[in-house]
Amino acid sequence: QVQLVESGGGLVQPGGSLRLSCRASGLIFRFGNMGWYRQAPGKQRELVAQITTNGGTNYAESVEGRFTISRDNAKNTTFLQMNSLKPDDTGVYYCKRLPPGPTYWGQGTQVTVSS
Repeated sequence: QVQLVESGGGLVQPGGSLRLSCRASGLIFRFGNMGWYRQAPGKQRELVAQITTNGGTNYAESVEGRFTISRDNAKNTTFLQMNSLKPDDTGVYYCKRLPPGPTYWGQGTQVTVSS
């Protein structure tokens, strides 16, 4: 059974930092492209960052230069380092195994940026 489990969310003040983790089980992690999405209240889920099996990365314009996606294949884990957080970054953050191949979602972790 494939599982993606996110952790690391919480409440942080504007300008602060958080590091999200997504641990995968039940699949060969190193063969999968991975992504982080977020969904703000009343808005559609959007892709924030993605990383390929070779470590290539791509970011949404809104987070470029502030967020960094990485992966540790030995630990079956994808990370999202979020710096200089803004209130607009508030939402539920999800990790996803991306195509090619079957796609899977985690259950999400809440990030709230507020003073």
